[in-house]
Amino acid sequence: MKILIRNGTVVTPNETVETDLLLAEGRIIALGHALSTDGAVMVDASGRYVLPGGVDIHTHIIFDIDATGPDTYFAGTMPAACGGTTTIVDHMAFMPEGRALEQHIAAHRALAENKAAVDYGFHAVMQNRDEASLQRLKSLPEQGYTSIKAYMTYDNRLDDEALFKLLRRTNELDMLCAVHAENHDITTLLRAECKAKGLGEPKWHAKSCPAHTEAEAVSRVLHLAAMADDATVYIAHVSSALGLAEIRKARAQGQKNIFVETCTQYLTLTEERYCDKEKGLNYIMSPPLRTQADVDALWQGLINGEIQTIATDHCSFTTADKARGRGDFTRCPGGAPGIEERFSLLFSEGVAKGRLSLNAFATLIAANPAKLTGLYPKKGALVPGSDADFIILDPGFNPATEYTLSASDLHGPSDYSVYEGFKLTGRIEAVYLRGSCIVHNSTYLGKPGDGQFMQRGRNMFPG
Repeated sequence: MKILIRNGTVVTPNETVETDLLLAEGRIIALGHALSTDGAVMVDASGRYVLPGGVDIHTHIIFDIDATGPDTYFAGTMPAACGGTTTIVDHMAFMPEGRALEQHIAAHRALAENKAAVDYGFHAVMQNRDEASLQRLKSLPEQGYTSIKAYMTYDNRLDDEALFKLLRRTNELDMLCAVHAENHDITTLLRAECKAKGLGEPKWHAKSCPAHTEAEAVSRVLHLAAMADDATVYIAHVSSALGLAEIRKARAQGQKNIFVETCTQYLTLTEERYCDKEKGLNYIMSPPLRTQADVDALWQGLINGEIQTIATDHCSFTTADKARGRGDFTRCPGGAPGIEERFSLLFSEGVAKGRLSLNAFATLIAANPAKLTGLYPKKGALVPGSDADFIILDPGFNPATEYTLSASDLHGPSDYSVYEGFKLTGRIEAVYLRGSCIVHNSTYLGKPGDGQFMQRGRNMFPG
């Protein structure tokens, strides 16, 4: 079936133009005026923006920590669809003791198959330090897994030697190595000191993970990547001005292949949220929320092109899960939902407030993450041949159309949103996945299994 999206303002990373979009068999066939309408279903997008479907390359739908959250691959991705994200690249959970990476990948594929509401891929995870595990990575790219995640903190972290060996190996295989960069020893010490002193309120979470613990770890992994012949490294969820400064310093010294992600929460929330006696635990995540100066520095980093993507680090819990940390923040599971809020919140805070152009917005939320994970231009683009993944959005710049974000209007299984009460401009009217309208006026029209596994290629982003 042909579909013609008429009279919309089509937004790509390079241009914003009022034109028509012709779709057939799940792909974009043509852009332009006077396109053939024979047998086509007409959709009027007058006064609306037509934007590429969002690509979120940092989610945790299923994870293995003490508190198991409420998400499944349908319950976690259906809200993504409702929020304008049509593709995710999910971070696999840590592997159980004795499980091989191949088995772990197969287990995640089985959980998502015939369940996901949007298209999906996976970052592999590296927690083993043996040479055999490094050698087995050779088969991943041909299977469509062209990125791998390493942690510098938590029980399954890699020490410097293991991380350096991994970076050398991913460089050999032309893979993207994503890194959670925090100084484990110092944060562990500071958390233990807080606990010993009875400092259990949520605000001590931020104080026990100061920005220097991020910046030091960022600096360290960048030096390791440089020694690994400028291995391609993706610094996940940068939260601080200090962390960004270390990246800036490495680039100024000529280091290449450094890519940077920040997340919605670090652009919109500050550490004052931890002082809320009722809801402070809801904001516990790693890295923690920072100061307004850090928020401002990250926005400037986006404007300057120093940060390539905005993701969510979506990790869903309920308030009951979070309540485990009442009186002892170290017992609170870290993470927060956010997969549904990202697109609308960043359009409102970025485009509507004049911080980002429409083209920059489309770049950060769709094109760049697709390029970094080998999905472009199948995903993240509105060009002939691309998958027909797009959003029709009413910009609603009239102040009278402003509305308030509320967890009660969201579609996920969590019972709260860390963005509760934000005033938003711009409403998503329709979401299309491979040419099918799966969301209309906030009503989900799709079904489990609409999402397909994405066979990913290499990082297409110039270093």
